[in-house]
Amino acid sequence: MFQHILIVCTGNICRSPVAEAMLSEALPGRALSSAGLGALVGHGVEPTARALAEADGLDVADHQARQLTVEMLGDADLVLVMSPGQRRAIADLAPEALGKTMLLGKWLDGGKGVDIPDPYRKSREVFEHVHGLLRDASAEWARRL
Repeated sequence: MFQHILIVCTGNICRSPVAEAMLSEALPGRALSSAGLGALVGHGVEPTARALAEADGLDVADHQARQLTVEMLGDADLVLVMSPGQRRAIADLAPEALGKTMLLGKWLDGGKGVDIPDPYRKSREVFEHVHGLLRDASAEWARRL
């Protein structure tokens, strides 16, 4: 059973902290965390992403972005990323983590899998679309875990 789940995106201020909050709510008792491949270290959740998360009853107020490390990857039982490019970046950083690194959107589109695009510096509509993908992807993972 996957006890420690690490969610990774680029800056750790839009997608991964919101997905972390969604999965934490859906999977009580599991250790969830998030990090970024190019984290905006110390920043909170981006304001639009935060507003959408809070509208769903999620608490992301205390989040502070952090940079992904080899140690974090080693501690995780499952690593969820937003795109195949991020999966390759993790393989470059820690080849031994590749086998436990999967797309967050793996179960979407009938199991074909969907990349979850980065909404950073884009319109509210893009954030809303991404938030919906995060919600659907998190629900699918929670159902399977």
